[in-house]
Amino acid sequence: MIPTLRELTPEQALKHLELLFTRHPDGLLQGDHPALLPGPGSELAETRPYVIGDDVRRMDWNATARTTVPHVRLTLADRELTIWIVLDASASMDFGTARMEKRDLAVGAAAAVAFLTERAGNRLGAQISGPHGIRRIPPRTGRRHLLTVLHAALDRPRVEPGAADSTLADSLRELRALPGRGLVAVVSDFLETGWEQPLRTVAHRHQVLAVETVDPRELELPDVGLLTVVDPETGRRREVPTHARRLRERYAEAALEQRAVIKQAIRRAGAAHLRLRTDRDWVRDVVRYVEDQRRRAGGGAA
Repeated sequence: MIPTLRELTPEQALKHLELLFTRHPDGLLQGDHPALLPGPGSELAETRPYVIGDDVRRMDWNATARTTVPHVRLTLADRELTIWIVLDASASMDFGTARMEKRDLAVGAAAAVAFLTERAGNRLGAQISGPHGIRRIPPRTGRRHLLTVLHAALDRPRVEPGAADSTLADSLRELRALPGRGLVAVVSDFLETGWEQPLRTVAHRHQVLAVETVDPRELELPDVGLLTVVDPETGRRREVPTHARRLRERYAEAALEQRAVIKQAIRRAGAAHLRLRTDRDWVRDVVRYVEDQRRRAGGGAA
């Protein structure tokens, strides 16, 4: 079983994450992974039939003429990229009832992005929202800098309910003026409001991967009698009679609807979407996602 990051010291956690994504445990990540996402770049990956909504500037006229069916070109992201990790450190991320808290899951997701996009020339930067504003780490190259970014993510302070003075939307707005094109990985539970338009704005210019973190108690309530619940963002408390079956059903229905709304908003923004759960093997879920991207890009299975 994968140890939780909170069971390790920050230094042990960094070594553990590095081991997971650089030494290929159990053959999970064997093979070269050219990109987390197929996207704008100079290296041709494959062609596929055109579907409504594809960028007509990527039409492959040779394949279209050969097959008499409209085709578009898919490319891999440029070899040298600037990667930004936008990490939500709001109070709701300090929650977890399964194998880990969402804050630990978020660090794991950040590590996956960092190590899987690491190659010569790529630069990694980060924006971490928290109780004292947004901490911005300028993009740089090198393994030492990568570990510095992850150490900052591990050491970010916990947030008292209602105490945060920066939001995910604020962090995304600060990326609007970034030069060039790059990959932006947004790691959050997306439970705040107001992030939809800023995410759409960032996705107009950059490839965006939205990593959604979820805990099972956010999807359904257990039957444990009278339960005191606290809104992590506002600190408001409420007594919930979980023995009531209809209430649990309504909660589950509302939770499914909320997650569907989040998924639709991410897709409308033009971002890729990866959902990770605190009660699942998140490393294998990341691997499955990467392998799916390889297949879409014509790279085959590892």
